[in-house]
Amino acid sequence: MSTVMENPAASSTTAPRVVELEITGACQLQCTQCFADSGPNGTHGAMRADDWRRVISDAAALGVREVQLIGGEPTTHPAWAELVDHALSFGLGVEVYSNLFHIKPGWWGVLARAGVKLATSYYSDRAGEHDAITTRPGSYERTRANIAEAVRRGIPLRVGIVSVLPGQRVTEARRELEALGVTTIRTDRTRRVGRASLPTVGADPAELCGRCGYGQAAVLPTGEVTPCVMSRWLTTGNVRERGLAAILGGEAWAEALRVIPARADGNPCDPDCKPASDGGDCSPAEQDACDPKYNE
Repeated sequence: MSTVMENPAASSTTAPRVVELEITGACQLQCTQCFADSGPNGTHGAMRADDWRRVISDAAALGVREVQLIGGEPTTHPAWAELVDHALSFGLGVEVYSNLFHIKPGWWGVLARAGVKLATSYYSDRAGEHDAITTRPGSYERTRANIAEAVRRGIPLRVGIVSVLPGQRVTEARRELEALGVTTIRTDRTRRVGRASLPTVGADPAELCGRCGYGQAAVLPTGEVTPCVMSRWLTTGNVRERGLAAILGGEAWAEALRVIPARADGNPCDPDCKPASDGGDCSPAEQDACDPKYNE
């Protein structure tokens, strides 16, 4: 059982190092454990391209080092490449968290730019198991091929493996990724949030890693700001109404951090949760995703 401690983020006034920008709820896939409950019927939400550019500009002014474009599938947003360019113009690093289901030939040039990193999810070395989780036939083959292409092009890439199904081939998936040349691989259990939440429980802060908001913040397609994309129900203000700095300095933000239990056991973040891998924030640590208790 985890020990609940005072969350260090609750008293922190330091600007986040990374801001996650969930620019869309649309996705070609409909993964069974998706924290954002995204899918083919998802939308880009209330935020427009100019709104996202303003958030990026505000983040740079705050001293943020990196932004992550996530979704949904961020490349379904018509302005995703423009947002990458806008962030780079401020000297920010950019991570694009893509399912790598469909990468147009011209997009590789954007992903290969200096300052850009790529991240994706992978579930199994067997197509049937992988596709059962994404609910999209052919997703394994497409994602695997584009992982290989990213490695071939030398694009910095990290891959997260989430244990979703009983007996899932997590270890074998890791070995396959290593054989493809991927060097940054993280594993985790399914977090009971979003589509994977338990109907009788609802939103449960205990499912979070305990470091949400510590060195990071997230902006959802509605414009709402939360400590991270996993803690999406803890809204603290809307960037369409107030600036990012005002929201992060407000009482609602401080209260959201107070209700997230910090953990003495170092329970790591979900691989989807945090883009940075500099070791100074919520970078996912290794966790035994094969432990049977995570497949209950």
